[in-house]
Amino acid sequence: MIYHLNGRLIEKHPTHVVIECGGVGYLVSISLTTFEALTEEENIFLNIHMVVREDAQTLFGFATTEERRMFLLLIGVSGVGANTARLILSAMDPSTTTSVIAAGDADAMKKVKGIGAKTAQRIIIDLQDKVGADTGGGAKSEISSPHNTVRIEALGALATLGFDKNKVEKTLDKILAKADSDITLEGLIKQALKEL
Repeated sequence: MIYHLNGRLIEKHPTHVVIECGGVGYLVSISLTTFEALTEEENIFLNIHMVVREDAQTLFGFATTEERRMFLLLIGVSGVGANTARLILSAMDPSTTTSVIAAGDADAMKKVKGIGAKTAQRIIIDLQDKVGADTGGGAKSEISSPHNTVRIEALGALATLGFDKNKVEKTLDKILAKADSDITLEGLIKQALKEL
């Protein structure tokens, strides 16, 4: 089982990174929370959780141990898979997720794509006694790009997360029409996640 990777950052995208360790490139799925925490340094360290299925072996990477801990708690809930847990941690950082669960705020949980009323209640019931008052976090990175590049990258990231491409395009155009010229990729995706 791979527990962490410490190597050279080859590619960085909102949904995944490629890390080279000892000449081998590892494709690692990440949340937006981890994407924001990554710096522009060449060498990076990610905490890893490996999901092995019949048809695939997938690595999920986390900037902090708190985020990995929350991911493991979430996938332990019946009906919550690894991709759903990643979506939750893309919409909320670990400390916000902890607060939402501790407060029993099912409405906030239901705002995440793919989380219905029953799943939201199950997450809260199963995890309310397990979440501590730990706070996640990490440095926020600012990636400034022209709107077009930011729009294309956001569209690709949201489509990869399972959103309808046409709906995403309309939502991004609406947000960008009102946005400042210096809107970041992370900011755009987070706003789109709230509206989709």
